[in-house]
Amino acid sequence: MSVDISISDKELILKLKSSNLAPRHESQLSFWGFHFDAIIDGFKCEPENLAQLLIKLTKYFKRNNIQFELNKKAEGIFNEHIKTSGELQNALQIGNTLKDGNLKTIDTKAFYSFLRTYIPRQLKEHQLKAALHLLSVKNGANFSVPGSGKTTVVLVAFHRLRLLEEVDSLFVVGPPSCFGPWLSEYEEVLGVKPTYEIFAGGDIEEREFKYQTSKESACDIYLTTFQTLHNDRKSVENLFRLHGIRFYFVVDEAHYIKQLGGAWATAVLSVSQHAKRKCILTGTPFPKNFKDAFNLFDVLWPESPPISNEDRNKIEYFYRNNNLSDAAFILEEKVGPLFYRVRKKELNLAPQIFHDPIIIKMNEYERLVYNSITDQVRTLSQSDFTHNFELLMNLIRGRMMRIRQCTSYIKLLGTAISEYDENLTDTNISLSDIIRNYDELEIPAKLNQLLEIVHSLRDQNEKIVIWSHFIGTLKLIRKTLEEKKYKVQLIYGATPTQNTSVSEEFTREGIIKEFSKPGGNIDILIANPAACAESISLHKACSHAIYYDLSYNCAQYLQSLDRIHRVGGSETKPAHYYFLQYEDSIDSDILANVHRKAANMYAIIDQDYVIYSLDMFEDDDDLKAYERLFSK
Repeated sequence: MSVDISISDKELILKLKSSNLAPRHESQLSFWGFHFDAIIDGFKCEPENLAQLLIKLTKYFKRNNIQFELNKKAEGIFNEHIKTSGELQNALQIGNTLKDGNLKTIDTKAFYSFLRTYIPRQLKEHQLKAALHLLSVKNGANFSVPGSGKTTVVLVAFHRLRLLEEVDSLFVVGPPSCFGPWLSEYEEVLGVKPTYEIFAGGDIEEREFKYQTSKESACDIYLTTFQTLHNDRKSVENLFRLHGIRFYFVVDEAHYIKQLGGAWATAVLSVSQHAKRKCILTGTPFPKNFKDAFNLFDVLWPESPPISNEDRNKIEYFYRNNNLSDAAFILEEKVGPLFYRVRKKELNLAPQIFHDPIIIKMNEYERLVYNSITDQVRTLSQSDFTHNFELLMNLIRGRMMRIRQCTSYIKLLGTAISEYDENLTDTNISLSDIIRNYDELEIPAKLNQLLEIVHSLRDQNEKIVIWSHFIGTLKLIRKTLEEKKYKVQLIYGATPTQNTSVSEEFTREGIIKEFSKPGGNIDILIANPAACAESISLHKACSHAIYYDLSYNCAQYLQSLDRIHRVGGSETKPAHYYFLQYEDSIDSDILANVHRKAANMYAIIDQDYVIYSLDMFEDDDDLKAYERLFSK
């Protein structure tokens, strides 16, 4: 028996040259997705990963003594897979050696000479090791904690490879908040301003024109978002395939593509196949499930995935049976050598100083409104059992939002909340009047306390970041500080990013750059954690953060802490955190909750393979708090 194996477009085609396949062989082909096509008188299939299925077929035919021949295209893919498999095995071997601390297998002398000649920034020891690891394994990951300098490591590796004429340009996909840091770090690490292009937002026809570039006119760095990459996938693939540019493809904040089969993940996986080198960066590699690793390492080695289907099935089986140690053992063997990880304690930073919460007595109207709202919530909670589950969840989230608004700025209670129209003040006309006319009645007690802290810190010439989760509160704080003649700026969701046609000084990147300047025109930054807690660095200018209010979202809280506690500025300067808390309010429960979860996370985060069973990345903490506070 003999089979011709050919590839046409994205189809794998099998034609029998003599006799028929045995039923068991036809059954196996059917399991892999093949079907018989009478027109071509053969079997065909359009698999998600053509190379993987081709290798499976050849192994299966060899094992069952079935002769086969490959057409030119199939043979090319087969040979490329063999080559890539060899590179992967070499990467695993080198990665293991490096992580064991053995540097004898690589030319460190040439690397250190390169650093002295071309890299103005002096790297930390852990960054040196991470860069050597990334260069040695070719396609690797950095799972170090936020603030460790992952961007610096990639830029050093990229410049080294560019001088060796292995790559031409960086192509980074990530959240919009990462654009500014990549551009500023490029200049600081490599000593020159980069030429760059941002593919995000704007007119799609304009983007299409920018994709039509050449190797001679290619920029140093290209930046795009996950959503734009998904929308423009074909154009980006053509940019990678047709213009002769050898790209170093970087996925920043790679936890955004962990969902198997997700649109963003599919786009990244598709583009990665055409890159010369690949790298993924995230500080939270496995927050929910060991399956999170599958997409990440498929991006790095798409032609020869380190975690085979058999390994995946074993990992899922062990996970379902709560046998995490055996699942972690497989991951360590298959992908452990391919990633580098630095833990927080290894950064040798100055301590984080969490000052005792500043307990503040509410003003008269604040207390009146807060007590009225919480009393109404307790009354309503007694009949919660009459609602269907979905409606009840919306009601609970809405009520918790209203209570948090009470401890931030009373006037927020007059704004609408999506999917929540329950009126907690309709039984009290005077309460509605207080909310509507609150600014004329009193100044929030928290705001007065904030002014005292700001005044004290500015007297010491300290820059300050102030965090709040509510837009109305952010604007109130800015207005108040501006009236006191402080140099202040605000970043929240509506603040434009660098890819928009707005003067740079009014973009997030421009504001952060000005705030970070010694003696710049911004001394106080007011920010929303949802817009500013990820990817940005404030530590070079600022070591004092004031939390005007908090949410139950521990992930955002932890990210916000790291904005002022990072490598390259926090080694000798402690980071100070201040918390404004209303007496006898939900504030104390929120702070206790995020501190408890943070402590639990730090207790387990040092493990390379850990499942965060703390639900710290979920949004259900409001529901748990509601049950704790109002369902007794």
